[in-house]
Amino acid sequence: MKIGFIGLGIMGKPMSLHLVRAGYELTVFDINVSAIEELVTSGARAASTPKEVGEHSDIIFTMLPNGEHVKSVVLGESGIIHSAKPGTVVVDMSSISPVVSKEIAEALKAAGLDMLDAPVSGGEPKAVDGTLAIMAGGKEEVFSKVKPVLEYMGKDITLVGDHGCGTTAKLANQILVNVNIAAMSEALILAAKAGIDLKKMYEAIRGGLAGSAVLDAKVPLILERNFVAGGRIDINAKDLTNVMDTAHAIGVPLPLTGQVLEMFHSLKADGKAADDHGGLVQYYEKIANFQVTGDIGDDQ
Repeated sequence: MKIGFIGLGIMGKPMSLHLVRAGYELTVFDINVSAIEELVTSGARAASTPKEVGEHSDIIFTMLPNGEHVKSVVLGESGIIHSAKPGTVVVDMSSISPVVSKEIAEALKAAGLDMLDAPVSGGEPKAVDGTLAIMAGGKEEVFSKVKPVLEYMGKDITLVGDHGCGTTAKLANQILVNVNIAAMSEALILAAKAGIDLKKMYEAIRGGLAGSAVLDAKVPLILERNFVAGGRIDINAKDLTNVMDTAHAIGVPLPLTGQVLEMFHSLKADGKAADDHGGLVQYYEKIANFQVTGDIGDDQ
C-alpha cells in the first residue's frame, strides 16, 4: 500500500516517520523544504505538489494548521482531487471545523474518493512515541481499511461516527484540555503566591480526583519555565475559535471556553503565540504580578 503525507510540522513529521519505519512506501509534501529533506533522508519520496502526492498514493494523510490549508491541498488548483485515482482515501488529521470537514468529504465523494476526518490528541510527545489518541469520522469500511496504518501513529483509535464526528470529538477534547490548563494555572498561581511548596502540592494532588494527564504533562514543564511548544497557543486558540463558532451555530453557550479563548488572545497580543498552551499560566502571572517557579525534580 502506497501512502502519502502532507504537512510535516511539529506533529506531522514524527507521525510520518513512523510510517517510513513501518516500511510503507511514503510520498511527502510540505512548504518547508528542510522537513521534506529530513523525511527523504529517512527513506521517503519527495513530491513538489499535493497533486503529485495524489498520483503516487492509495491513502493520503493531511496534518495542517487550519481548514483553509486542508481545502487548498485537497481541492485547490494543485490539489489531491485532480490526480488521485478512484478509491483513494484522504485522511485529514488536522483540527478543523466539522462544517469544513464535511464540505471536503462531499467534494471528494463526488470525485470517487473516500475521506476520514481523524484528528488527534496527545501533542508532540505522543506523536513522537506513536501513542496518539485518534478520533475518526467516516464510513466503517473506510475506517477498517485505514486503521492498520493508523496503528503505527496512535494507540487509542476510535471511529466516533460518520463524517464530521471525528472533528466534533476533537472540539470537545480541546475544551477539556484547555479549560483544564486554565484551572491548573489558577491553582498554581494561588498556591505559589500563598507560599507553599509547589512540588509537594503537586505530589499531594496528582493521585486524587484532581489528577489528570494534563496535570502530569504540563505542571513539570511550567515549574521548569519550559514553554517550548508541543501544542502552540495560537493553534489552540484556532481550535477554540472553531469550538465557539460551532457552539454558536447550534445554540450552545460555552462560557468557560469563551473565557479561555480570550486569555489566549491576550497572550498572543503579548507575543507568546508560539509558546506551548501550558504557557497560559503566564496570563495569570501577569494579572497577579507573581511568577510560578519551582523545579519538581526527578522523584515524582
